[in-house]
Amino acid sequence: GTVYDIVGPICESSDFLAKDRALTAREGDLLAVMSSGAYAMSMASNYNSRPRAAEVMVQGRAAELVRARESAEQLFALERIPG
Repeated sequence: GTVYDIVGPICESSDFLAKDRALTAREGDLLAVMSSGAYAMSMASNYNSRPRAAEVMVQGRAAELVRARESAEQLFALERIPG
């Protein structure tokens, strides 16, 4: 396959999930990151105003949504603009 670097969505030069990985990928394919570290809810933050990701539990061939993606409305709900 083609060699890729897999990066996260934030503007940090160290935000790599994988480097130099040979993958056979096509447009529309999904990529599962099995150990997501700071992208999992226990370590997630709203750095750069990024909504927290959904979480999916996979057991065998079954996948279930266990936490919905945070919406923009939820992300900004507690913010106030004075004036």
